[in-house]
Amino acid sequence: MSTLAFALAATIRHDGNGGVADLLATPADAATWVEQHGDLVAEVLGRPFEGPDDARDELVRVRGAVRALFARAVAPRPASTADADRLIDAGAALRMVNRAADRLGTTQLDWPEDGVPVTKWAGRTDDPVALLVGAVGRSAIDFLAGPDRARLRACPAARCVKYFLQDDPRQTWCSPSCGNRERVNRHYRRRHGR
Repeated sequence: MSTLAFALAATIRHDGNGGVADLLATPADAATWVEQHGDLVAEVLGRPFEGPDDARDELVRVRGAVRALFARAVAPRPASTADADRLIDAGAALRMVNRAADRLGTTQLDWPEDGVPVTKWAGRTDDPVALLVGAVGRSAIDFLAGPDRARLRACPAARCVKYFLQDDPRQTWCSPSCGNRERVNRHYRRRHGR
């Protein structure tokens, strides 16, 4: 699984008070996220990545597209409650992710006469923001076109806004804490008639 797109989608979280927290709320938050996930970006790019400080707006846009495509992938099950009522059109999201991935250029084979064959990127930009967003786009494409897409779920727990990969057919929630919270809520509603 390509985890960069998942990591970006997870920058929307429940805030603990019934709302949603955006881990990319400020340019400084976005720069911190890029720094923390530089290894995932480098994995997609195939080389070390030095993150930009001004990528917030682009990251937020591509995150919206990734989350819209995740919602489409989990359908007919409900999308994450964080954005179920404000998802961008799936067609627009698809075009956005494809345009983002195009920023990386195309993969070509390079095979020197006296060397071994290697892949290289053709037409790749050197702009770090474009590389970052391109890596997210490529990661989303790899995930959504791969076998793990069928395991993608939106956690149905109250106040949870995460997408997760179902490890077991009986797994309902993203984590044991969400499952426990839901069982406690269900017990409370039965006992108190709510």
